[in-house]
Amino acid sequence: MNKLLTTEEGVLLVQLARQAIETYVKEKRVLSLPKTPSKALQESRGVFVTIKKRRSSEADTQELRGCIGRLQPESDAEASRISLLEATREAAISSAVQDPRFLPVRPNELDMIQVEVSVLTVPEELVLTDRAKLPQHITVGKDGLIMELDAWRRGLLLPQVAPEQGWNAKQFLEGCCQKAGLSPNGYLDSRVKVYKFQAQIFSEMSVRGAIEERHF
Repeated sequence: MNKLLTTEEGVLLVQLARQAIETYVKEKRVLSLPKTPSKALQESRGVFVTIKKRRSSEADTQELRGCIGRLQPESDAEASRISLLEATREAAISSAVQDPRFLPVRPNELDMIQVEVSVLTVPEELVLTDRAKLPQHITVGKDGLIMELDAWRRGLLLPQVAPEQGWNAKQFLEGCCQKAGLSPNGYLDSRVKVYKFQAQIFSEMSVRGAIEERHF
């Protein structure tokens, strides 16, 4: 298991993600990576960047505006092993302008978005003979899920999704199945691979505001 990041390292990642988004959206330029002595930020780690947008400049409610990332590469995939810093920058820009569910973020939206960075552990496959017992092996608010049937039917939900949606473990499994393009009870099919992972989640508490680690 990877070593936990410090608060300072998490803050740096969120600041990097924010700056990468703003630089690309306003200037169509890729931000240079900051120099840091942190060995943890030079490691190859899985990371997702989530962008949320307030419904209006005065509203407290938020809606998803983009979320893209990458899992930690396998040990034999040396060509795809990039540092956590670079992966965060890549995910931030992709979340802003390449999420197929949304139009690219516009410059006039930058004052309404909040940025969140989730640094992932290596996914662990859940192998059970009785698939109906899968909910008992998932901790809501701690575990994220990956559901995979084949290269075209694969879905991932971050750990924060279940508590944000008010889901229990079974509903979380069903939601991940639907994200993968499967029926809600697809996790009962032995052909479907189910993985869980954990994440450290660092988030802006307001637009360009204080950055804190979230716990559920």
